[in-house]
Amino acid sequence: MDRIAQLQVLIEKFPDDVFSRHALAMEWVKQGKEEEARTTMVNLLEKFPEHTGTYYHLAKLLERMGDPEKALGVYEQGIEMTKRIHAQHDLMELKGAYDLLKDSMDL
Repeated sequence: MDRIAQLQVLIEKFPDDVFSRHALAMEWVKQGKEEEARTTMVNLLEKFPEHTGTYYHLAKLLERMGDPEKALGVYEQGIEMTKRIHAQHDLMELKGAYDLLKDSMDL
């Protein structure tokens, strides 16, 4: 059984396992299946909005998919969540990535 299938089984067995959901999204990214990765990350954040690392990865994916405006929105959502839950390290990462993207769009 491949890694994707293993993670899907784990998610079915343990639907609240955030790690498996995030790992599945990253596996989709590795395989170049961007739409599957995006859908998995969006679903993860709908169910677990405090999983702040996913905001970064989703925004980066949206950048690669050619949708910088949506990426900025995801960064902003992540920044708000990290402020709400006091996740300082993730806040700094999201702010840095947001600023880089914003600066590149202002050129």
